Amino acid sequence: MQDKQPSGKPVPPSATAGKTPSSQTLMRGLDIIEAVSEGVADIAGLAAKTGMTYSTTHRILSALQARHYVTRDAVRGYRLGRKLLELGYRAYSQVDLTRMAHPILERLARETSDTVHLGYAEQDQVIYLDKIASRRAVEISSRIGGSKPLISTGIGKALLMDAGEEEWRKIYERNAHLLRVPATLEQWLQTMRAYTKNGYSYDLGEDEQSIRCVAAPVRDSSGRIVAAISVSSTIEYMSPERMTKLVASVQKSARQISAELGATTL
Repeated sequence: MQDKQPSGKPVPPSATAGKTPSSQTLMRGLDIIEAVSEGVADIAGLAAKTGMTYSTTHRILSALQARHYVTRDAVRGYRLGRKLLELGYRAYSQVDLTRMAHPILERLARETSDTVHLGYAEQDQVIYLDKIASRRAVEISSRIGGSKPLISTGIGKALLMDAGEEEWRKIYERNAHLLRVPATLEQWLQTMRAYTKNGYSYDLGEDEQSIRCVAAPVRDSSGRIVAAISVSSTIEYMSPERMTKLVASVQKSARQISAELGATTL
């Protein structure tokens, strides 16, 4: 039976001719992913864009969500999911931001002997684009293509600096239970206000109790925060005094990456 467009008109035979049921389903899934990437964010729009019925679109979307190829939130609708990022980061050196930032991250890692990260925000998560491992005998549980909560990581807080207090409240309400070091809403807001004012952020054991981190945001030519970097190590190498000293180095590297992206106000 031919699939029909929302108008009731059948999809042209050329669109499905010569395809097996499995390959046809695959192509439909790819059509949906491409439509989502173009900003189509609801089922009706996706059905209209791809020429599928509402029920077929819903069924394939459910499968794509289950495998994290697409994701959905109540405000913004359907968006690309983290699985696509994980696959893409197998070739992460080809990603412009990562390729451009990597030498700067390597230099920062040599200067500090600590683990250095580059990441960006997706919903309530930081997704790691790059990681330079520490030269110390230290294990950090992050991985390229992996994710951690924005609320509990230094790099996550750096990514949230421009979000504003309304968004900070929402992040807290959704994710406060993930904090290893409990904080009230007002404490969280005060912390974010201070980090935003100073242009850097810390992880003081909120994600992993033995880990400390110093982070700073990366901005593009429009001044928008598009990524963040961090230096992380275990508490034995990260005294409060050393963390304070690291701020300048982390901010300098973040400014260098921002300049490569065309940022002029640093």
